[in-house]
Amino acid sequence: MRRKYCAAVALTAAVLFTGTGATYETASGAQLPATRSVVVSTAQLPTEQQIAALFDKWNAALATGDPNRVADLYAPDAVLLPTVSDIYTSRAGIVDYFTKFLASKPVGKIQERFITVLDSTSAVDTGLYQFTLTDKNGSKSTVNARYTFVYELRGGTWLISNHHSSVLPSSG
Repeated sequence: MRRKYCAAVALTAAVLFTGTGATYETASGAQLPATRSVVVSTAQLPTEQQIAALFDKWNAALATGDPNRVADLYAPDAVLLPTVSDIYTSRAGIVDYFTKFLASKPVGKIQERFITVLDSTSAVDTGLYQFTLTDKNGSKSTVNARYTFVYELRGGTWLISNHHSSVLPSSG
């Protein structure tokens, strides 16, 4: 499995100016003596493993068979664009979608992933996954698909704010 990890941070810096009589102007226009240290830091960035674990949590929610447990992992304003269905932008729609999808007892497995940490409160997990589905007669089938999960940390909880899935085209 190939992985890419990228952390993009708006600003993390430690600035030390030395000299006499010089000043440093901050973004707010305040003048600081040039001999003063200015430290700007950001919150702790999530690790690749923390973001990867969010898919495992989602997959475990699928295994419960409870569409509300799955919908609990989505932000209230989430967008769900599933493989072979309409776009859903409300909790009711997401619950309705998963009510139907969970009937096939889906089990997801990541085939290839690329995780990008955008900042301390947002990340993207995108790649290829495979679902094993079981029909009413117990017959199993697999579906290979592309996916993108956009996660946001809200109120101390990582939630899915955007989820897109599409069937992987067959080659040839």
